[in-house]
Amino acid sequence: MKNQTTSRFKRKPSRSSASPAGGSNSGRPSHSGSRSGGPSRGNSKKLKKGAEIPHHKFIQAALPREEEPKIETRPYTALDLHPDLLRNITAKGYTHTTPIQDQAIEPGMAGRDILGIAQTGTGKTAAFLIPMIQMWLQDPDFPSALVTVPTRELALQVEEEFRSLTNRLGMYSATFIGGANINTDLRKLEKGHHLIVGTPGRLLDLTQRRALNLRPFTTLVLDEFDRMLDMGFINDVKKIIELMPNRHQTMLFSATIDKSQQPYIQELLTDPVTVQVHTGTTTAEHIEQDVIRIEPGMDKYDVLEGLLQQPEMEKVLVFLETKHRVDRLTTKLVRSGFKAQQIHGNKSQSQRQRALEAFKAGRANILVATDVAARGLDISDVTHVINFETPKTFDSYIHRIGRTGRAGKAGKAFTFVEGVVN
Repeated sequence: MKNQTTSRFKRKPSRSSASPAGGSNSGRPSHSGSRSGGPSRGNSKKLKKGAEIPHHKFIQAALPREEEPKIETRPYTALDLHPDLLRNITAKGYTHTTPIQDQAIEPGMAGRDILGIAQTGTGKTAAFLIPMIQMWLQDPDFPSALVTVPTRELALQVEEEFRSLTNRLGMYSATFIGGANINTDLRKLEKGHHLIVGTPGRLLDLTQRRALNLRPFTTLVLDEFDRMLDMGFINDVKKIIELMPNRHQTMLFSATIDKSQQPYIQELLTDPVTVQVHTGTTTAEHIEQDVIRIEPGMDKYDVLEGLLQQPEMEKVLVFLETKHRVDRLTTKLVRSGFKAQQIHGNKSQSQRQRALEAFKAGRANILVATDVAARGLDISDVTHVINFETPKTFDSYIHRIGRTGRAGKAGKAFTFVEGVVN
């Protein structure tokens, strides 16, 4: 048991050509091409609330693949894992740990608190699941664990990873998310589970109904912690922690870290092992980033249509700021003959899942979304991210473009800007 403190936390298709931008006859929009000062890596000072993001921050050349640092990691066989767990890892086609797994799995198995700074797509889900599964294999009576995430999609992905890692091991999990049928959730809780995964609001709803008792849980994982703060979940997280008086271990994972988060992190974690596989402030170096200027008199939709007609636009995420605009743009794209799907907060969980499945399976090659898709979605082979509307914060920009260039692959990100590029 952790030492108690006064802190509340430490309780324990074929289309007509689009109008070209910049007067070009190529049918392509005009990119800024302005890199006079070189790529803006590392230049990510925190912006004042409400301040416009300087457009040069959306421009960066991709680091050539041969220049990327090579990080040596170990084979999973070197981690002294249970043979049955190792068998399932191997069955997934995994041979060597990712950098975050290499640094986090052993401290996690030792019961240490962990602060992990890594984007999605780096293997961090397995970095916290593998230690838990190892604990249960060593001691079948080891208490249940709770994983809290900001979005429904991420919760489902965590449970999917857990099920593949525990295949034929007799371990059980349940996911509780907003939008799901509450009576179904109540029936799920009649059974015992090793792992509970959920979004904060639904978890608290179940505790208030006295259907979920968090007192026996000793391990807590907070995934995409920065996103939970962005979405206003901090008070819900505090309540969840207060309901876990027997918490022994906390693992917190975040793609970005800034000073405003430090007080929460210090209260949540005790003598943590910090695992950092990138700075938490800069964008992925292998993603080519540029802006597309929308000059006076140009039709922004026509420019997007011309861009989407390019043959290299194989699998594209398009981001907008509001649900209503996502609806309108998706309808317009579909009427224009594009295979587009959409997700946002007003869609039911089944609608969101169907859209994601169509995008993943290739039945649609364009997914239009609000920032609900900027975090936690593990979609392979996204070739391009297009910010049809400029994100409000640079952190949001980082997470949006992080949907491409994953697992060591190249990616491109374009941001539409109106007027003069600053």
